[in-house]
Amino acid sequence: MSEALISMRGIKKSYGQHEVLQNVDLDIYKGDIFGLIGRNGAGKTTLFKVILGLSDYQGGTLEIAGESKKLSIGRKKIGFLIGSNFLPYMNGRQNLEYYRVLKGIKDKKEIDRVLEIVELAGVKSPYKNYSLGMKQRLGIANAMMGNPEILILDEPTNGLDPQGIADVRALIQRLNEEFNMTVIVSSHILGELQNTAHRFGIINSGTLAGVITREDLVTEQRSVRLSVDDLEKARVALEQAGVKIFNEVYETRTLEDFYFTLVGGKN
Repeated sequence: MSEALISMRGIKKSYGQHEVLQNVDLDIYKGDIFGLIGRNGAGKTTLFKVILGLSDYQGGTLEIAGESKKLSIGRKKIGFLIGSNFLPYMNGRQNLEYYRVLKGIKDKKEIDRVLEIVELAGVKSPYKNYSLGMKQRLGIANAMMGNPEILILDEPTNGLDPQGIADVRALIQRLNEEFNMTVIVSSHILGELQNTAHRFGIINSGTLAGVITREDLVTEQRSVRLSVDDLEKARVALEQAGVKIFNEVYETRTLEDFYFTLVGGKN
């Protein structure tokens, strides 16, 4: 099994009497594209903030990149996109220069590198004139600066049109495959996430209801319809030799099916 870059055991987080996270156990493995799924208020963003140190937690243990006591060391290996904090009157390069200095990244060429990857190199218009897709890609570029080992992307496709969603999906997969980044991404668009991530975690009312892999979606409750050259013979003994199979159609569960099975409701 791959190395666990982030490991959570029994994580609890409350705001007053309201429990936002309840005994969350979760492992994110090196090389993962891990999709975190849940309705608004389920605890997705709070979970991200706990990992990043932007919110404390009242119980359980957290380990990041082998660090459990000095979490600040492990957190230096994480880049993240949670919301947008760019100055509207500055262009993408100027905004990234601001964050480069803030992050203490000395190499000025790092801005050119990340802008090239997200296909925003040469864009000189101010951020306020960017399309939503461009804004999301600039946010990912900011998260990538310093070449972190782990990326956390909170709803990076929210509000995008189909082309924008496809662009972000391709970018996430490229970062994972070409730059060896482990990516944790949340989304409301279950069908799109199914095409992006390797593993999926369902969070519901602060509880991790289940984790499933993409392969599980193919194998669970699978049925096969066969077209054969001798239907009667197939009915008697399909396993016997001499029955030619022309076509197989696999009916699989979708990520949406799995989600509603765990949290209830209708798809």
